[in-house]
Amino acid sequence: MKKTLLVLVIWCLVGAVAVAQEEGKKASDFHLGLDLQTKYIWRGMEMMVEDAAPVVFPQLSYQKGGLYAYAMGGYSINGKYAEVDMGASYTYKFLTVGLNDYYYPTIDSAQDDYFNFKSKKTGHWLEGVITIAPESIPAYLTLSNYFAGADKNAEGKQAYSTYAEVGGHYDFLDDHQLALAVGAAFNKSCYNGYEHGFGICNVELKYTYNVAFKNFTLPLSVMYIINPVYEKAHVNFKAAFAF
Repeated sequence: MKKTLLVLVIWCLVGAVAVAQEEGKKASDFHLGLDLQTKYIWRGMEMMVEDAAPVVFPQLSYQKGGLYAYAMGGYSINGKYAEVDMGASYTYKFLTVGLNDYYYPTIDSAQDDYFNFKSKKTGHWLEGVITIAPESIPAYLTLSNYFAGADKNAEGKQAYSTYAEVGGHYDFLDDHQLALAVGAAFNKSCYNGYEHGFGICNVELKYTYNVAFKNFTLPLSVMYIINPVYEKAHVNFKAAFAF
């Protein structure tokens, strides 16, 4: 399954290159992105607890119709954190179904173990995601599950960490937005240290100001994040460049 996902994403990107070449001067379906976060918080979790530093996220994506594929990295500016992600999804009307592969390379060695897909030794985290986003209201519901890979509990068994998030946003003054998201872990999972059952693990209030330039718009966001599981709070800044 892990190799299949990797091949699927690469196939989508390579096939998209051929299509783009044939379409000549038409607008490209490829997109580049670069996000900057002052602190890496994801689904309420601190991804860098020690030696925390701002993180940059370069990304290449392809989108045509309902198909979306991406390859993304995550690198802290102090060299203490690295992440390599790939994924693909398909959207039909209000429903999006996707697969993601999260991988965390070594940061102190020239060699790594990226192609190790053995269940008990792999560093890959394979996730299935379903998102429902009605077109009539600015809200969504996401359900995700790590169905394979390095998501193991204390006994070394697959934990099947499950996370659900509901959110919505309100746009005002043309280029301003307020958004609220609430996420919960459904079982003993990576979101709660494999120690608790159901519980709210992520409450995020985000304000975004879209700065308009001549050829692109730069979203700037500040997020107030609370993690009730660990009783922690964060204020985070994010700039999202997209081309």
